[in-house]
Amino acid sequence: MGVWLSYGVYIAIGAVFVVLAFGIVNLVRTDGQARSRSNKLMRLRVLVQFIAIILLVALGAAAGALR
Repeated sequence: MGVWLSYGVYIAIGAVFVVLAFGIVNLVRTDGQARSRSNKLMRLRVLVQFIAIILLVALGAAAGALR
């Protein structure tokens, strides 16, 4: 179980990086939808970070670090 959780943590961290990169690229854009897209990307980043933290806590609990 711990192996699958560690894979999930790595995937979640990669997803956070991808969403953050999209957000940075969106800062350069100057079209009319940039603000709305930036807000949606920020919300998505917060959600993915929350999932990554939950997976980290689950991994710690599975490894016996939290007692």
